[in-house]
Amino acid sequence: MTNPLIRAFFLGRATAEVLYEELEHQLTDTLSNVGKFDAEQREKIRHFTDQVRERADSEAARNPQSYSSASGSANSGDLQETIDELRAEIAQLRSALQNYRSHSG
Repeated sequence: MTNPLIRAFFLGRATAEVLYEELEHQLTDTLSNVGKFDAEQREKIRHFTDQVRERADSEAARNPQSYSSASGSANSGDLQETIDELRAEIAQLRSALQNYRSHSG
């Protein structure tokens, strides 16, 4: 007969080895699944982006005048004029707000 202490030692050691191997297997599976999920999500995002671009290009091809007029007005002097008008309105609002605060406070 073998010594019960030696038997317990080998049982504990074998248990630890089996648990370690199982943990390693589970971790490998989990990391593999995470990698697959990440790749699938990236592919879905790429596919979504491609669809959006295709639709935008298709819409631009169907309506070339609206596309060119929209981009043309953004590049014209009208944009700077609009910005200047907005700045003037902001300055007026600030002045009115300061007057209100000084009279009410």
